[in-house]
Parts: sequence; C-alpha cells; structure tokens
Amino acid sequence: MAIFHNPELRDFIVDVRRKYDQIIDTVNLDTVAKSGWVKDQQAESEQLVNDFKVWIESHKDEITALQIFYDQPYRRRELTYKMLKDLSEQIIRNKPALAPLKLWKAYEQLESVAGQPKNELIALVSLIRRVAGIDPSLMPFDKTVDKNFADWVWKKQQGNTYKFSPEQMQWLYLIRDHIATSVHLNTEDLDYTPFDAMGGRGKMWQLFGTDMETIIEELNEVLAA
Repeated sequence: MAIFHNPELRDFIVDVRRKYDQIIDTVNLDTVAKSGWVKDQQAESEQLVNDFKVWIESHKDEITALQIFYDQPYRRRELTYKMLKDLSEQIIRNKPALAPLKLWKAYEQLESVAGQPKNELIALVSLIRRVAGIDPSLMPFDKTVDKNFADWVWKKQQGNTYKFSPEQMQWLYLIRDHIATSVHLNTEDLDYTPFDAMGGRGKMWQLFGTDMETIIEELNEVLAA
C-alpha cells in the first residue's frame, strides 16, 4: 500500500501498536520474586510505635498527665480532660506523625487490637496505658471503663448492705459514660449536659445524699484503674 512508503506514517503506526497491543505469554509465566509493600508497611508501623514510646518516656517526668499515668493507680483520678487535651495538642504540634489515630492504625499492623476508639482523646489514653504497661494489649479506654464499672457495681451490691435503685443506676450509667469519653468527672459537670436534663447535682444529692461526693471520687479512681 502507498501509505507504507511514507516512513513517518509507518513509524507512527508501529509506535501506536506498541503502546496498545498486549502480548500474553502463556508459557513463561511470571512469578513473584519479591513482595515488599507489606513488609515496608510493617516496618513503618514499628518505627511509629517506637518513636511514640521514646517520646512518652522522654517526657514522662515533665508533663503532669504522663506523671499521673506512671505513678500510683489512685492518682489517675486526678487526670482531667484539659490535661489530656493539652497533651494531645502538644504531640500533634511537635510530632504530627504521632497523631493518636495514626498510631492506632500502626498498632493494628503489629498486634491484636480490641475495637476502635470513639475519638482521638480515647485513642491517646489507650495508647499511653499500653506504653506505660497498664494494659497488656491495646484496647479502647471506654471498654476498660465498662469492665471496671461492672466490677465496681457488683462489689458494691454484694450482701444486703447496699442496693442501687433503678434511678440511681441511671445516674451511675451517665457518670460511667462521661468518664469513658472525658476521663474525669467534676461535681460542676453535673450542672451540664446530660446531667442537667435530669435535675443536675441537686437531683443526684437527693438520690445519693452524703454519699454523692464519695461515689464520684470512687468512680474517678476505679474506672480509670
């Protein structure tokens, strides 16, 4: 054909065919010589977890929240939402690669993790507890709170000396949920959502009397143990 006497046109057609034609070799089948993505991802996760451990260890004597985690168990009742929020912001500001939710995903690559955190603060608390050796494996803090609450209620109601009424239990569940998401409950918190809709601290006083403050102190300590 005449067009094939045109060298430029002929080269163009050959080039197009080379780009779009596929030759399937059914005899010399390819084999995977190396799969590095999973290993690279695991190595990156190990590095992140190690960096977090090093950062926590190097700051545990100067940051109050970390001092409390590494001190006696009863001191964890002193933890406040503000302490942990400030700590989270400090980590993200100085070490953005160590953001709690990113670290959570890194741990999932390395060990069995029981569930997902509800928010970044819960993730941070859970991660610090894991690094500090409080928990043998990583689990969301709210699950720890649920277990500790069930144990506390069961112990309180052993025998005939103390039985919570359904209305009292409703308040105790609210306190449990508040500590699970905010780590700590102050008496002043009873004046705000969701407690205010149920009568606030005045109503809790009616239900628990002089035991109100003691119960709040106990739950702050026991649930974060």
